Amino acid sequence: MDTPAGGQLAALAALWLAGRLAMAFGSGVWVAVIDLAFLPVAAALLLRVLTRAKSKRNYFVGVLPGLLSLANLVFHLAVLGVIGADPLAAMHLALGLIVVLETIIGGRVIPMFTFNVIRGIKQWRDVRLDWAAAVSTGIALLLWAVGAGAWAAVLSFAAGVLQLLRVGGWNPWATRKVPLLWILHLSYLWIPIGLALIGLAQLGLLPRTAGIHALAIGATGGLIIGMITRTALGHTGRMLVAGPIETAAYVVVQLAALARVLTVAAVPVAATGGIHAAATLWAIGFALYLWRYTPFLLKARVDGKAG
Repeated sequence: MDTPAGGQLAALAALWLAGRLAMAFGSGVWVAVIDLAFLPVAAALLLRVLTRAKSKRNYFVGVLPGLLSLANLVFHLAVLGVIGADPLAAMHLALGLIVVLETIIGGRVIPMFTFNVIRGIKQWRDVRLDWAAAVSTGIALLLWAVGAGAWAAVLSFAAGVLQLLRVGGWNPWATRKVPLLWILHLSYLWIPIGLALIGLAQLGLLPRTAGIHALAIGATGGLIIGMITRTALGHTGRMLVAGPIETAAYVVVQLAALARVLTVAAVPVAATGGIHAAATLWAIGFALYLWRYTPFLLKARVDGKAG
């Protein structure tokens, strides 16, 4: 079973866009209904593809949008005053789910991409470490999201150490001359950094937002820009090589994370400036992607194959 394409894909994209516009310009029940519609539909379509392909290893990828739907539902119910929950807790739960997905999928593809490109690279991996990093990260972020308290900081630190050991085994230094690879390693490195910052925040030593921005801008934003350039190149039949425009996009997205995290954690007086700097750099990074890749994505593959 193929993934959504043509009119079905366009309708799915329109549904996502409708939710974003509703959240940006409206409020109330109708906004919640529109915003809540996308994730269940996406989950159903993704699970249909995975189950028909009998890809049991990836079933969790289809389940994730369903869990995100629940977090989104809690958020809207809290905002509307239907339940007495903290809307931010629901957002933090959603961020934790995304980071767990990045941990699992990133742990599969980042070392594989690296091994396939850099000849003779030395790497080490351990399945037990992979599982320990993923599970401890998930539990640590769950405890953080529900406000478990200072004692949960220990688990955040432990998860951060496991993640750091994991990414170290992939030999990230060997990718320093290959932008299409180093952006993935550098972005993943924000996960242990974010966990450490979250641990410090739970001890009352840092603002809570420092770890949030490390995970949301550094890890998630960085992995997104790294993967959408890579997949766009591959699926349009082009060489998997990042040029100056892609490299510039990678750099400014990482600088956005750095500006936001450093001003929150170390220079609180410059927090407002950090927000503007991070937002501007983020926008520039993804605008570069849009400028570079829109012509690629609107045309047929250069090799004549089906997209």
